[in-house]
Formats: sequence, structure tokens, C-alpha cells
Amino acid sequence: MKIKLLLVSILLSTAMGISQESIDSDAIEKIKNEGFNNSQIEAIAFNLIDKSGPRLSNSKGYKRAANYATEQLADWGLTNTNLEPWGEFGKGWEIHKSYVAMTKPYYMPFIAVPKAWTASTNGEVSGKVVFVDISSEEDFAKYKGTLKDAIVAVKPSGDQGPTFEPDAVRFTEEQLKEMEQPEEPRGERTPEQEERRKRWMAMRELNQKIGTFFKEEGVAVILKGARGIEGTLFTSGGRGYLKDAPESVSEIEVAPEHLNLLARLNSNGVPVEVEAEIKTSFDESDLQGYNVIGEIPGSDKKLKSEIVMMGGHLDSWHGATGATDNAAGCIVMMEAARILKATGLNPKRTIRIALWGGEEQGLHGSRNYVKNHFGDRETMELTKEQEKVSAYYNIDNGTGRIRGIYLQGNDKVKPIFEEWFKPFDDIIDNTTLTIRNTGGTDHLGFDAIGIPGFQFIQDPIEYRTRTHHTNMDTYERLVIDDLKQMAVIVASFVYNTAQREEKLPREALETSSR
Repeated sequence: MKIKLLLVSILLSTAMGISQESIDSDAIEKIKNEGFNNSQIEAIAFNLIDKSGPRLSNSKGYKRAANYATEQLADWGLTNTNLEPWGEFGKGWEIHKSYVAMTKPYYMPFIAVPKAWTASTNGEVSGKVVFVDISSEEDFAKYKGTLKDAIVAVKPSGDQGPTFEPDAVRFTEEQLKEMEQPEEPRGERTPEQEERRKRWMAMRELNQKIGTFFKEEGVAVILKGARGIEGTLFTSGGRGYLKDAPESVSEIEVAPEHLNLLARLNSNGVPVEVEAEIKTSFDESDLQGYNVIGEIPGSDKKLKSEIVMMGGHLDSWHGATGATDNAAGCIVMMEAARILKATGLNPKRTIRIALWGGEEQGLHGSRNYVKNHFGDRETMELTKEQEKVSAYYNIDNGTGRIRGIYLQGNDKVKPIFEEWFKPFDDIIDNTTLTIRNTGGTDHLGFDAIGIPGFQFIQDPIEYRTRTHHTNMDTYERLVIDDLKQMAVIVASFVYNTAQREEKLPREALETSSR
């Protein structure tokens, strides 16, 4: 009777989809001990952030960080470490000087960042500020012939008043429970959504025409009020990095409070003057983009040709040193690789780490890597190597600790991941596995061609308020203990994936989110 009951229990468990995952508890304890007691997080962070500097794609800072990562991974014993070209990116760009200040009616230095890939000013420029308000092409006529050598200012939008909300937050239990619920099908756009989309497209087209107009008129420099608050400004850039892109007018993104000051003085009849100087340079000596690649070779004769991948993007914007976006993800992945080597664990499958370039301009590094190695998402012509990848794991949502994982529509992995999270109940509150997709990160290229690709759920901390693409994304914004937690969990997930008898289950290719 006991044998029959056991058989029934096994059959019921299988029918209900309950995972019978075999987890090496001793290996997980080794990973925990190494990650929490012998962490190298701070050393990796210093080298990627403070020592390398801003890591705009194809910049000297990016190359410093990529060279450090490649050499460090090799020193830890990874093999095949290299800077792998993924295709043409475009021009490198460096800032050599950046300065803007109000000089009348009194002196005040401004918080400001040159827009990425902007040109130099013609030496120091100074004089009165001309405020422009262009909402349609018809408005060009108001300024035609009046902007030669002018310092043009464009006011910011939005509210810069107090928010009365904390900058740093963690997900609440209620938020995580809501996240577990499937998203409602999007369906067709509502009339309101379609109208907003049309307005956004029209504004984008108008902004391109405004840039051309300013250049034709001979504007000396553009001061544009950036999005932001309380000394934080969000900065990014256009497409000036492309090989054939023409140089644009020198443009400086200014803290909104400072540009609002100029505007209030001006509107109240107080003449305002500023001085500014931007020195930048372009580098076209090597237009290729590069990813950092390294491997821990598999030990099993049958399975070592199969691959488990982990990664994050190494490039950043230029307003700060890109600590949370996304040095944090690269720190975690490098530390996870170090942990696996330091513990002496010998994974059955090959583990491959990738630190991507060109993510901020459109996930270029990861998408081209996928195209070069695994398959073309446009034609869906797949390589044999695509079949050998079990999974790809990504970190790219800041410094916040892991609270769960996005299943990216792949419900078959849920019972597996539930078992893998259990050893970490003491360091994860309210572990959340959501069937939802998440976008904007490097797992998308893998998911698009049927390779299971996952982004972990992370506490926001200050990512949305202070650090994502801002001038405040510095070393101080890292939460070191959170990074340790992430590295331990990533290392365990990667190791468990490498040890399974079978690769992780995949969605049917036609239903993977692309």
C-alpha cells in the first residue's frame, strides 16, 4: 500500500507540474560563503566606476572598463576572455571642458552637462540669452535672421517643486503581489493613446527640424532645460555617433532650476547674460562596437558544449560614472563568475559572461551578438549554436537587491525557479515570480529567438528618481550589501542551470515575446 501511495504521489506531482529539481546544497552553501565572506564587490566597483570614469560607447572610459574587465576575468581563471567586435557602432566622443555660468545680473555657476556627441563651441562664448519658444514650423519665422552667434535657451517642461516622497524605496509586499498578476492583454491602442503617440512623433520630428534651423541660423550654443529636480538632471543623446552624422550645434543640458532662474529674470525685464565653453572631440579611428566575453568551461563530456549565459551592459551615459546604470549589473556578473571559480565548483555546462556595449543606443551589443552567434530575429534563421544555450540571465535595473524574476511568459520554468529560490528565503523578502515580460534590457535579444532570457526583479532604490541616466549616478549610489545578495543568487541560478540534466524548458518559438 505504501508503494502504491508513493507512486500516486509522484504521478500527482508530475501532473501538477511540481518540480523535482535536484539542488546541490553543499554547492549553494559554498557560493553563499564565498559571496558574503570573501566579496570583491567593492574592488570591482572601484575599477569599473571611479577608475574607468563615464563609459559612453566607444569612449576612452568604455575602453578602460572593458580592458579591466577582460584582464580581471582572465586573472580569475576564466578562458577565452576577449573584446569581441559585434559590428559597426560609430564615433567615439570625449568631453575635454564643460562650463556654463550666469554672469549678469550676478555671477552663478550652473549645473550642466553637454549633450552626448555634441560639438565644441567656438572657444568661450558670452552674451545675452535669447529665449525661444517654438511649437510649430511657423514659429521659425519669428527668429529667422536673429540668432547668428546667439546663446539660445529652451525652457524645461514639468514641475520642479518638492515631491514630498522619498527618493529611495523598496518594493512593498502589496506591490510584489500585484506584480505576480498577469498583465491585461494590450489590444489595440485607444484613441487617446493613439493621439499621444501622434503628438510624440510630431514633436520628435519638430525637434529635428529645430536642430537643423539652429545650425543654419548660426547659433553659438543651445542651453536646454533638462528633466530633473534638486540638482539631478537626466541626460542622454541623439544619433550623432553614427559614422556619417553631421556635427550639430553645441548643446548643454542645464539643471531646470537654473534655466528657470534665467527665464524668470528675463520675463521680469532683468537682462541676463551667460558665458559658456564646451570642448569635445570625436574619434573615428575604430568604429566597431565591442562586448567583453569570458567563459568557465564545462566539465561534463556530454554537456560542456552547451552554454549558460549571464550579462549586463557595460556602457553608460556621460553625465556621471554610470554606477547603477549599469556598472551594478556588470559588478554582479563579474562577482558571480569570480565566486564560481573561487569555490572550485566545476559546472557541467560552459558558463559564459558577457558585458555588452552600445546598450544605451538600442541594445546594439547584445542584439548583434545574438545575431552573430544564434540567429536573426528578422528572418528567424537560427544557428545550431542557438539550440545549445540553456538560458541567459540579466541584471540592469540598478543597485537594488533581487526580489524575484520575470518569467518572460515562460510558465514552464516557474516550478524550477521556485525551488532554486528556496535556499535564499533568509535574504529575499516575498520572493516574486511573475509571468510578465519586462523590456528595455539585454535579455530581449535572446528571448526574441527562442532562448530563455530573464531579467531579475530588483528593488528600485533611487533608480527611477536619482540615478537612471543622470549626473548623480555615482559610486555613492551603490548599496554594497544588495550587490552581494544579487551576486550570490545569480551565481547559484547560473550554477543550477549548468548542472541540470536537461536544458531549461523553452516556449514554443512562435509565442516567445519579440
